[in-house]
Amino acid sequence: MWRRVSAVVIPTLIACGILAYMLWRVWDDLVVTLAHADPLYLAVAVLVCAIAWVMRGWRYRSILGGLAVRIGLVFSTACILLSQTANLIVPARLGDLVRIFILKHEDLATYSQGVSSLVVERIFDVVTIALLGLLALPFVIGTPEWFLPLIAVPIVGGAVFAAFLLLMGDRHSENRYLGIVYRMLAEIRAASLNARALLVLGASSIAIWLADILVCAVVVLMFGESIPFMVVVLAIVIGNLVKAVPITPGGVGTYEFALAVTFELAGTAPATATVIAVIDHLIKNLVTLVGGIGSLYYFGDWSVHLMKRSFHEGLSREELREP
Repeated sequence: MWRRVSAVVIPTLIACGILAYMLWRVWDDLVVTLAHADPLYLAVAVLVCAIAWVMRGWRYRSILGGLAVRIGLVFSTACILLSQTANLIVPARLGDLVRIFILKHEDLATYSQGVSSLVVERIFDVVTIALLGLLALPFVIGTPEWFLPLIAVPIVGGAVFAAFLLLMGDRHSENRYLGIVYRMLAEIRAASLNARALLVLGASSIAIWLADILVCAVVVLMFGESIPFMVVVLAIVIGNLVKAVPITPGGVGTYEFALAVTFELAGTAPATATVIAVIDHLIKNLVTLVGGIGSLYYFGDWSVHLMKRSFHEGLSREELREP
């Protein structure tokens, strides 16, 4: 009981502490900056963010299609929105399990296929955002030395994993746990390592992350700033790579801090950098939350139980063995 409570409370307190410190140090200038915001840009940012979620739903449907799992665009988008909404509440990205449970509940995919689809999505996300960061890095002066390793590690890791999948081929094992691993690796390879998948998933991933960057660029304009686009790209890259480490629910606090630091290093005033980072993430999280609530109504009451299960029970090895 207390372990579960502390698993939520401690990361939440960390997130609140980071945000409180960021806002406290620039509070006076922050009020002035907010007073000059243009609300028209806010509507544009919300629209772009909503479109990005539909694009994510389309890509996820394509990933599942590579595993011979057929679902509609609304269903796939609702799956992602609900799982990401859960990630805003529960720690360690356990909300991702909601997608797996939904697919199994509707007899659309096995637990193994659900996990494999998540792995493929995560790999394309991390590698794509890292590649965009690598392209932006030469255009931003004064970046810390640790930015390059942070960006390079996902790219190298993705390449090594792809080579590993290709070299492994199809393997079988009488050991039940190795059998689970081999089956999932085969599923990941089938969903990602072919010409069509690389083209479709690669292009859609680039489009998704450019839309995510565009949301932040619109927020920059909302406050009348003229931050170079490549600086915005690099800030979003660093923010999401830091956010990938599940320290706080939904990366709240760590994401804003990484964005603000990147903007400040590029010459943006601390108050402006802070408000852009906070508003950017707030827009994205609120759109996610609204979409998640809509997804609850779309799926029905049983989806609430699955959200609770993602935190309290998780996924067992026995379930992964199911055909």
